Amino acid sequence: MSTKIASTLAIASVLLLSAQAPARAQQPGAASAAPASCPAILKQSFNRLQDDAPQNLCQYAGKVILVVNTASYCGYTKQYEGLEALYAKYGAKGLVVLGFPSNDFGKQEPGSAKEIADFCYNTYGVKFPMFAKSVVSGSAPNAFYADLIKATGKTPAWNFHKYLIDRNGKVVDSFPSKVTPEDKQLVGAVEKALGG
Repeated sequence: MSTKIASTLAIASVLLLSAQAPARAQQPGAASAAPASCPAILKQSFNRLQDDAPQNLCQYAGKVILVVNTASYCGYTKQYEGLEALYAKYGAKGLVVLGFPSNDFGKQEPGSAKEIADFCYNTYGVKFPMFAKSVVSGSAPNAFYADLIKATGKTPAWNFHKYLIDRNGKVVDSFPSKVTPEDKQLVGAVEKALGG
């Protein structure tokens, strides 16, 4: 009789412990750290250049972001090479470059999404995120660019204008097209935003 009671108590104890396990896992400190909250400027979605799949910019929360409006047939187009080099060098430290092709200036981005994607990858080996062609200036820029312009007071005057956003989602700098990705001013600002 006592063996039967002991066995029943052992089973009840196991059942009780397994029922409590999920509750313990949900206690504060038991779960992994919550992802960084998404800054207001990143609460937007754009289609990826390569396949038109919607991409929420919140996926880049907590990173240092260099935003660039690009074009395939511009005197500054060779900056793709430097942008990709920056992304390769600092990506592991938290930098992401976001490319926004635009036909706003000199009609220098006339191609389809596939043509632009193929050009970027085949000519410059671009691996940083690129988004579908959109308007980045004038009276109706895309919503992200409208926020960047409002934050800095600076509208892109040509292709390859750059905005730098820190890890907290604050727009900390703006660079005109002539400032190349290798420029000490830009590299210094990126390194500062990354924390050295």
